[in-house]
Amino acid sequence: MARAQGARALMALAFETTYGTPPVSGFTRMPFASTSLGAEQPLLNSELLGYGRDPLAPIKDAVTADGDVVVPIDAEAFGFWLKAAFGQPVTTGSSPGPYTHTFQSGSWTLPSMSIETGMPEIPRYAMYSGVVLDQITWQMQRSGLLTATARLVAQGETVGTTTSAGTPAALELKRFGHFNGSIKRNGTALGNVVSAEITYANNLDRIETIRSDGRIDGADPSIAALTGRIEVRFADQTLVTQAINGEACEMEFSYSLPSGESFTFTAHAVYLPRPRIEISGPQGVQASFDWQAARDSVVGRMCTATLINDIEDY
Repeated sequence: MARAQGARALMALAFETTYGTPPVSGFTRMPFASTSLGAEQPLLNSELLGYGRDPLAPIKDAVTADGDVVVPIDAEAFGFWLKAAFGQPVTTGSSPGPYTHTFQSGSWTLPSMSIETGMPEIPRYAMYSGVVLDQITWQMQRSGLLTATARLVAQGETVGTTTSAGTPAALELKRFGHFNGSIKRNGTALGNVVSAEITYANNLDRIETIRSDGRIDGADPSIAALTGRIEVRFADQTLVTQAINGEACEMEFSYSLPSGESFTFTAHAVYLPRPRIEISGPQGVQASFDWQAARDSVVGRMCTATLINDIEDY
């Protein structure tokens, strides 16, 4: 008897033309570390009396389809998740590349995706349609594996014994590492940073109308949010002074490979809170800043993500 193993799991992704309708072709095989994307339908306990101490049969509640996907931050596949987060990029460049894909915050509409996860040994292929990205977050640190977590909201799940994604296109995995990363403040390298966290959220509003299939009608983006945290060794008063004065700065988080591929995420107007400076022992003193970003009046948006690679179009 075959047993499902994560090592054999597959994931394919394609953008939809019509929300909730999986395309018949155009799927791409996606690298991922783990996923909790799935559909669940809880049971409601019967409240009725008059039938003795033993309860009556439970009633099915509404279907909820959502979950997280942990993906590597790489030079090619990560562009699909950036498109899901920000919308269609502006692409410049000519064949054979490189191409520069610029993603901007502030779009009123977001593309929906169809994502299929497969366990071929069962076999079980689950197609999630109407998938919209709610939040994406990642951390910068000195060592370890560089991954991002995408929080997704789907319309529904369809399970079959054969794949509906055909033969997905394969991408070359060119993965960034933590040692490829750098952080700049107002164009100058920011030193003494121990770790950083970046979270971009679309704050989706689920349209939970009454339907016979129990699915949602959509997931609309509301006011976006860009937040994070930087942990720094306390070596000067630059960040503390900015926090006290209530001023904004530009923060740039970037990765680059020797072969020319790069990913740059720029928050154009970052505001820092005044932190508590604690002396907890004889070791070095550290300070944490839980920052927030806002729309920059000069640039006209909150953030920009730029991905340079050999992919012609997303």
